[in-house]
Amino acid sequence: MTKPIPIVLAGLLLAFCQAAPGIGPAAVGMDDSDGAPADSARVAKAVAGLKEAEQALYLYERIEKLEERKAAGDGKIDVKVSRVFPAGTGIARISLGLDTKPTSEASYKEELEKLLGALNWAASSGKQQREAYEKLQKKQKERAELIDQTKNAFIFTFLEQDTRGDRALSKFRMEPNPNYRPTSRTATIFAKVKGFVWLDDASGQMAKIEGDVTDDISFGIFLGKIYKGSHFMQERYEFEPGVWLPTYSQYDFDARKLFSQISIHQRMFASHYKRVGPPTEAIPIIRAELDKMGASAAVHPDSMPH
Repeated sequence: MTKPIPIVLAGLLLAFCQAAPGIGPAAVGMDDSDGAPADSARVAKAVAGLKEAEQALYLYERIEKLEERKAAGDGKIDVKVSRVFPAGTGIARISLGLDTKPTSEASYKEELEKLLGALNWAASSGKQQREAYEKLQKKQKERAELIDQTKNAFIFTFLEQDTRGDRALSKFRMEPNPNYRPTSRTATIFAKVKGFVWLDDASGQMAKIEGDVTDDISFGIFLGKIYKGSHFMQERYEFEPGVWLPTYSQYDFDARKLFSQISIHQRMFASHYKRVGPPTEAIPIIRAELDKMGASAAVHPDSMPH
């Protein structure tokens, strides 16, 4: 099922802003007050780390809990829990109970068999697989290029030292750079976002970002817009050396799609990250689970991914 356009755009806003840690003197270990330009090598390292994190989401399985309200302050919360598993050219989601356990062993087994079919398909060589990977690579390249653009699209000003647990963080104000000239229509979003970024001092990686939409963002010609005042936030932690992945994301967006008003209020919690690797490495993992459940691991190799 295709995600609503505002959700996609909200996700892009978070991805766009993730290059923030590579900018500013404090982000590269210089004196916060001397205004010296950032060292290009350190900036490149920080941005490269963010790109690697994007790639890691296609190598790590996790448990995601989505909490959704129809309106801000609404006491009724719709909660969905899923096992999220990389399947080569896509991401598989298997529904779980609120206790993160399968609600039905039979249906869970069926979903695992579908996942195994998707992995077998993705691990095979053929025209369809090649085209699917090319499409994914194109999408990842576009996101990487947009992350690179944030080096020029924003100005980061050091504010104060902060801590999270036993980690020292540096807090920066993030504001649009008035001299930035967007290189694409999508990049015009940068001029309508401001907020704060927290940088982990030891690694140079982004630990947290929080931002607001400062002006209405239109998408498409007549499709709609995201309204001024919408808010987003994300926290990230290190799960392996140099691999920082999101553990909490929040979207509070008011928008319009065609002639319908949309209110999006979501909180996403991600946990239990585990590296499963590409399809060739993930297939034995799922086969072993099916064997343990007494299921047949014989899935047609031409099964298409979902």
